Amino acid sequence: MTQARRILVAVGGGIAAYKVCEIVSSLIQAGHSVRVILTETAQQFITPLTFSTLARHPAYTDQKFWHPDQARPLHIELGEWAEVFLIAPLTAHTLAKLSQGLADDLLTSTVLASTCPIVLAPAMNTVMWSQAVVQRNWANLTTDPRYHWLSPRSGRLACDAVGPGRMAEPEELLTLLDSLLITGGKRDLRGNKILITGGGTREHLDAVRFLGNPAAGKMGLALAQAGQSRGAEVLLVHGPQALEIPPEIDHIAVTSGLEMAERLNQAWADFDWLIMAAAVGDIRPKTNATTKLPKDQIPNPLPLEFIPDLVKHLASRKRPDQQVIGFAAQTEDIATPAWAKLQDKELDLIVANPIDRPDSGFNSPTNQAVIFHKSGAKITVPLTTKLKLAHKLYDLILQFAE
Repeated sequence: MTQARRILVAVGGGIAAYKVCEIVSSLIQAGHSVRVILTETAQQFITPLTFSTLARHPAYTDQKFWHPDQARPLHIELGEWAEVFLIAPLTAHTLAKLSQGLADDLLTSTVLASTCPIVLAPAMNTVMWSQAVVQRNWANLTTDPRYHWLSPRSGRLACDAVGPGRMAEPEELLTLLDSLLITGGKRDLRGNKILITGGGTREHLDAVRFLGNPAAGKMGLALAQAGQSRGAEVLLVHGPQALEIPPEIDHIAVTSGLEMAERLNQAWADFDWLIMAAAVGDIRPKTNATTKLPKDQIPNPLPLEFIPDLVKHLASRKRPDQQVIGFAAQTEDIATPAWAKLQDKELDLIVANPIDRPDSGFNSPTNQAVIFHKSGAKITVPLTTKLKLAHKLYDLILQFAE
């Protein structure tokens, strides 16, 4: 069971309000305490009863702004209660009020009466979003360190417009909320540029056959999301994967280990840290046909060659102000070979994770690890989400830099 945390959710007046039901339900199922505020227009799209049922607690509206039997004003109580505050969907109207510091309803009054991190998830018509005044209001809020956000996504909207305006998906918002609950909204990685790799590589024999591995890219994505939530500038270089990369994260897709090496060699000099979470192949076919080979033309035995050690090469080029963090996916004894790899490749840290234990390794949302620092320090991380493992790694990097 996740440690129960206190999350305040404010629902704005837009068709995307239905997505917030999934967010509230997921938070409750994870063991958190949730309180919900609905604006007057939000109640035209979804009822307070719906959120009261999902949150296991009565939803709040402007009609309940002041309770005669309540000793203190509701917006003060809610503002002090919340550890993190989500506003979704954020409408153009509420955006304008927040930008000017207005407080004429329960939602905006609670914003001013609280100090916790606030997550903004705008949703509106494409033309409305593109208006200069809306963009000015948005820029005004996003320069405030208290606010965290996921910008509108592009696609077909309920009004049939096509373009930016869709609210970020519940899963994306839940990830950001999790990060803020872990960090308290601190941006302690601001000023750092982090180069991250994720997913597996594919070494093609022909147009359809390849040597690869089951890496799905979840650890690399978690590292990118965690780093960005803490204020870092991140670039994710990833192999082929089905995971959708949020538009806030700069990323480059590659296929082979050679392509990844080319991209990293080009970028490495401009970054402070390199975190090699990708499962880069060790071997590749000696030949690579551009068309599909007939079965009887596939070499047997298949001639293979080793792929140059990418992380070792990049570590050898690092400046004194740069750090290289490796990952080692292992079976059975994970610690001994990981420590040997750290020394051989001259890494600053290495994360050894098992791929032969339940709920760990490739394509799992959770992981466990043994982390070594070059000083010899050893930290064991029990089974946790990959997002929490990512934050733990950043905590250790900062700790060892002190």
